[in-house]
Amino acid sequence: MRRLFTVLFVFCLAAPLSAQTIQPRDGWTVIGTSKTYDQLVEDVIAATTANQMGVVTQAGPTQAAASRGLTIPGNRVIGVFNNDFAVKILALSTAAMIEAPIRFYVTESTDGTATLAFKRPSFVFAPYMDEGGDALRDLASQLDARFDAIAQMAVN
Repeated sequence: MRRLFTVLFVFCLAAPLSAQTIQPRDGWTVIGTSKTYDQLVEDVIAATTANQMGVVTQAGPTQAAASRGLTIPGNRVIGVFNNDFAVKILALSTAAMIEAPIRFYVTESTDGTATLAFKRPSFVFAPYMDEGGDALRDLASQLDARFDAIAQMAVN
């Protein structure tokens, strides 16, 4: 029995994992593309810079899994923000800054295409609106427009 478990365990580690498509959900924007995963990651980074925002963080398990002998679909989280928005939001709500950077999520589908998803900044900052008031609502709206512009540029 132990031998069977070991064989199954090793097989599962070696077998590629299948990708699941990100489904639309409350507060999210989800855009399927015909682009490859690598191309969409590059295009999100380029669109971020073109829209006066900065890539603050990047993380994903794909390369680390490959170094362990595992094959998984491309998966990258790209944290985006800029100091101008950070300083203004911090002045309105110290607690709200836990949400920065706001993230884009690039995932690879089994057919080789990629999906771009993100939580809308107004959704992310909604829990802090009582504290930050109309000024925070306005900044979140400006960030919505900026994230929409980045997304549209990246997927086209």
